[in-house]
Amino acid sequence: MRFLVTGGAGFLGASLANRLVRDGHVVRVIDDLSGGDAARLRRQVQFTRGDVVDRPRLWTLLQDIDCVYHLAARVQVSESILYPREYNEVNVGGTVSIMEAMRDAGVQRVVFTSSGAVYGDQPEQPVSEDARPNPQSPYAVSKLAAEYYVRTIGALWGIQTVVLRIFNAYGPWQILPPFHAPVVPRCLQQSLRGASMVVFGGGSQTRDFLYVDDAIDALVAAASAPDVDRHIINIGSGTETSINALADLCGRVTGRPIDVLHSPAEGGGVSRLCADITLARRLLGYEPQVDLQEGLQRTLDLDPRFSEQQETEDR
Repeated sequence: MRFLVTGGAGFLGASLANRLVRDGHVVRVIDDLSGGDAARLRRQVQFTRGDVVDRPRLWTLLQDIDCVYHLAARVQVSESILYPREYNEVNVGGTVSIMEAMRDAGVQRVVFTSSGAVYGDQPEQPVSEDARPNPQSPYAVSKLAAEYYVRTIGALWGIQTVVLRIFNAYGPWQILPPFHAPVVPRCLQQSLRGASMVVFGGGSQTRDFLYVDDAIDALVAAASAPDVDRHIINIGSGTETSINALADLCGRVTGRPIDVLHSPAEGGGVSRLCADITLARRLLGYEPQVDLQEGLQRTLDLDPRFSEQQETEDR
């Protein structure tokens, strides 16, 4: 098959593009490199630096494509609170742009990566796809709006659409910015440094941490699975883990217990979030393979940023 991966130099996108070419597919990637690294892509990947609002470039890249993976997005919740207009322009406007270009090029299927963040606080856990979304950040709102555009435009123009709500994915080469870094790489980094980690709220808030290889398995399956058109599907581990428990596990795999400082100065976000993956099992044959402790160990072993830091600290 021939694929276009938008945002294909990012954390999930590069892992997906590399997996697809290893499986023998033709893969084109478009990424503006605002948060990605083209050096992570295998040489067989056809990389183009560009923006998903560039319709002429998109139209060219979409020629003879069988399926689009639309991953291009801005993804930092805290940043979205400061810059909601920019998140709307990229996450919603970019999605409409790719759907229009697909219509013009005659592409038949899109797999859209949404987020478990669209659920917000829910009265029941694990949360199923039937739960009413309750987005609590501009990022979550932008992902939910993009879902509606994908499904509505797909229905109007005869494009098959699959929406995957991916929960807290982590793994080697996850972006690690100096501020507001994702919790898993931040926790590992602070543990290796012997530094304290500030956790807002009491640390009892829970998340569903999903190892990157399991997320990629679901994405790959969604491109060719039958009977998934118009479906929204949760992709998580199905296991609920508190932030305090995550910190304990990070200390266990690094051999350096982490000192957690709890701060009441800022809310800890959604209180509980865990994916019901029953539908993914049924429609995609999806079954997560990597538990959190193994995933943290793999991240340490396979990400040179952590292995080099571990060697430095051991000297």
